[in-house]
Amino acid sequence: MVMNTDGLVIKTSDTGESDRIITVLTRDFGVVRAFANGAKRPKSRLGNATQALSYADFTFYAGRDSHTVGDARAKRVFFGLGSDMRKTALAQYFCELALELAPENDEASQYLKLLLNALDFLDTGKRPPALIKAVTEMRLACLAGYAPELTACAACGREDGAFALDAAGGRLLCPACGGADPLPAGVLAALRHICCAEASRIFFFTLPDNALNALSAVSENYLKAHLQRRFKSLEFYYAIQ
Repeated sequence: MVMNTDGLVIKTSDTGESDRIITVLTRDFGVVRAFANGAKRPKSRLGNATQALSYADFTFYAGRDSHTVGDARAKRVFFGLGSDMRKTALAQYFCELALELAPENDEASQYLKLLLNALDFLDTGKRPPALIKAVTEMRLACLAGYAPELTACAACGREDGAFALDAAGGRLLCPACGGADPLPAGVLAALRHICCAEASRIFFFTLPDNALNALSAVSENYLKAHLQRRFKSLEFYYAIQ
């Protein structure tokens, strides 16, 4: 079967002297793993398009047990990220999250659009890294079915005042119902925006630095509570601050 789609290379590994195995977040088929034969050769037509963080048009041949890249034409390679180790680490973290959360053998256009926008803002510097990180984490959580309930206190129904986010429960709690450590001003509004706004608008908001850092911590803790795993790229991101 021939599969034509566009996608972002989120993981690569070398095999043999000239071949490469790639994992691609595709628009039409979700996460696809495929052999890119000869991609490491200097004059290979597959070389540029099968690098990590390359966005390309792909043709895959689906075999009985594996996929092969028949053709790949790069549309954009996020070269600018390679000059900044922290941005590179954050981009790799987003790819790790996509690998964990995006579907296989299913349409994944919203996942792909989210990652491409995140990498573009990271590459161009048009949004603060902490904002890009928080948006990507929380929106991926929502796409994967881990959306929190952010309307009112889950225990008493109160809709105004201070709230804490119960990460494991995916719900808000007011102080009277056991909500310790209320969210700083602006953070709840930002979370609601990230989870509910149209995809084209989710990166467009502002917060003071202290609230933005708090938002980044909240979104990270929320994902950790639901995924129950570590991400090496995120640990490296913090190690090189």
